Amino acid sequence: MKLIKILHLALILLPFTAISQSDSSERPNIVWIMLEDWSPDLSCYGTKGIETPVTDKLASEGVRYTNAFCTSPVCSTSRSAMLTGYHQNYIGAEQHRTAKEEKKPLPFDIKPMPLLLKEAGYFTSLSIYNKTDANFSGDLGFMGKDWKERKKGQPFFAQITLGGTHRAWNRDPKNPIDPSKIELPPYYVDTPFARRDWANGLEQMQVCDREIGDILHRLDKEGLTDNTLIFLIGDNGRCHFRGKQFLYDPGLQVPLIIKWPGHVAPNQVNKDMVQTIDITATILDVAGAKPEHPLQGKNLFKEESKNRKYIFAARGRMGGTHDAMRAIRSNKYKLIHNLMPERAYLQYSGYKEDMYPMLAEMNVMNLEGKLNEDQAKFFAPTKPEFELYDIVADPYELNNLASAPDYGDLKDEMLEELYVWRRSINDKGVSQEFRKGGLSSKYPTRTLEEWKERYEAWKPWVFRKPKEKVKHPFVKKNY
Repeated sequence: MKLIKILHLALILLPFTAISQSDSSERPNIVWIMLEDWSPDLSCYGTKGIETPVTDKLASEGVRYTNAFCTSPVCSTSRSAMLTGYHQNYIGAEQHRTAKEEKKPLPFDIKPMPLLLKEAGYFTSLSIYNKTDANFSGDLGFMGKDWKERKKGQPFFAQITLGGTHRAWNRDPKNPIDPSKIELPPYYVDTPFARRDWANGLEQMQVCDREIGDILHRLDKEGLTDNTLIFLIGDNGRCHFRGKQFLYDPGLQVPLIIKWPGHVAPNQVNKDMVQTIDITATILDVAGAKPEHPLQGKNLFKEESKNRKYIFAARGRMGGTHDAMRAIRSNKYKLIHNLMPERAYLQYSGYKEDMYPMLAEMNVMNLEGKLNEDQAKFFAPTKPEFELYDIVADPYELNNLASAPDYGDLKDEMLEELYVWRRSINDKGVSQEFRKGGLSSKYPTRTLEEWKERYEAWKPWVFRKPKEKVKHPFVKKNY
């Protein structure tokens, strides 16, 4: 029996061969391609209506993860965690858009990943869309904007962010998407307006797919592909309400594809529950960079990252919108603890109201009593303190089991594990000052007539043609 277990473990680890600075004279280059605000809405993940041939090919050449999650559902907090390998609360970076004057140095003598790579001899670059969004002060360690600036023979780390998938989105003139071909989650209304908005986002990803192709082509042209470890990920979940900024799977789940010729076998699909801070740990291990403070992420190429029982996530302030949520998720269940249940999910957020067309349409329909029960849940004036979902039976997270007697023991067990995790990351919870602060929590945020006016203002933008220049109704820029 013991021999069988050993053989099974060998088969699990066979696709990966990690190297370290000590056993290789030629460490790999590392290219980290980051999509803004993007869930696994790609054709290789089964999303309907979209065509992403470059990404699909990349996935076929390596491993595609189907259960990868960020630690926080918005860019600055999620990226702060990824830049360091620690949960954002642990390093004091949990509040989105921390003002420059409020940012503090990292605690515990923690150094950002690019700085550790620089100290380990790598050339580090921040390319194309120079966004770091770190909620802390100090040197991040980036040395330039392009790997061509490195010394001859020097390995490089390139963080490349593709910003197109962040709202507002461009139409795809080469391959417009027929809205009848897409599939909307049931918590959205199924209208021509909603379908076109969803399809517009998928079209933008098609544009980004070709940009990914340009990056990969350059690596090939420069003869770098064979010794380059490539990660393709999203920084947080999709840019729709009930996605980004919230702890449901569409806000936390991201694509994760890894290619490393000669080290990662092709055509793999990995179902392990992993988190984006694991990428940080993997990169530092592969590069032979040694953090002084133990990382909270785990190397994806080692057994330590496999067979997790739970992943964890947290949400704090979103700009001036105060709220706080924590989540624990297993392969089958998720428990969300809303620390400020007195506030509406959709309390005022200028970002959401100025960037999410469907929010206007559904606010109109909600105030007119035209939403069904599942659609109306997110427009409630308050939240339940706890939400418990059977992810397998209820993948859209609509049937809250937190008060169901048969699930009481499960809820208690997961809540205790969540408390243990919160203590481990120094989670300070919610102060009375925070609870009372921020923008107005009055709900609904606008009258029916005001929402109707915004809905009409959105229509020319949402229904614009692929090459048509239309002024965004709430952003001072033509697209």
